[in-house]
Amino acid sequence: MEALAAVIDEGGFERAAQTLHITQSAVSQRVKLLEEAAGQVLLIRSVPPRPTGAGIKVLKHCNQVRLLEADLLKGLNPFSEKRFRTLALGINADSIATWFFPAMNPYLATEPVTLDLRVDDQDQTHKMLRRGEVLGCISSQKASVQGCSVALLGTMNYRLVATPQFMERWFGQGFSKKGVAHAPLLVFNKKDELQSGILGREFGQVPQDIPIHYLPSTEKFLEFIVAGLAYGVVPDLQSLDLINKGVLVDLIPHGHMAVSLFWHSWNLKSRFIEGFSKQLVVRARELLY
Repeated sequence: MEALAAVIDEGGFERAAQTLHITQSAVSQRVKLLEEAAGQVLLIRSVPPRPTGAGIKVLKHCNQVRLLEADLLKGLNPFSEKRFRTLALGINADSIATWFFPAMNPYLATEPVTLDLRVDDQDQTHKMLRRGEVLGCISSQKASVQGCSVALLGTMNYRLVATPQFMERWFGQGFSKKGVAHAPLLVFNKKDELQSGILGREFGQVPQDIPIHYLPSTEKFLEFIVAGLAYGVVPDLQSLDLINKGVLVDLIPHGHMAVSLFWHSWNLKSRFIEGFSKQLVVRARELLY
């Protein structure tokens, strides 16, 4: 199971072998033996490899056992407290760029925990939890995953912004559907639907063939907009100060979008999950709306 989990976590047999300090053929053999014991294929040999439905169940079980073993070792051996445990989490990029680390830095400074953060859109992270790849995720999905608990963290407010110069050039007569059809828009990646959501609410139908830049970097995303190269959707935690200083303008003052964030985690009696979850929920509610 450790070999199977390593192949999925590392995205291939070669990297899994390096992580486990064994040969690539040994990793392959162990996965094959596990499949023979299970009586079915657990791993799709694609690039990167993907677990089958049965493989997802085995992967989830393996990750849960890891946490339970960590709790057991702590109870049996007080020195095990010094050993770091890795918590794999699904998280959206905007949370990383804004509130997540201010919320969790005190916990990480005192607890023997390392993070394996796996970034995706807030509408997609729950899929990692379903596949057993992470022990918890920050998601915009309210409905809980089977076998998991869910807690409201708070709300991130988004608005469509640009520099005053960009607005004058492309929307000199006001923010309009005609201007949107020609002005370059900045989007994080092709899974990001915040822009289409705001534009759809404003105009009913988003114009086709909008010129779009794709930039999957939260740091450079805002820089790109501030440079006057495009307009885009930015969370208030990043944009309000710049709006107050006149660096950016709110293109649709009445058209903000509020996205509620939820913390989903496995229902396990693990002090690592419980401690992390408590800190996350309490601090997120202090920092978010």
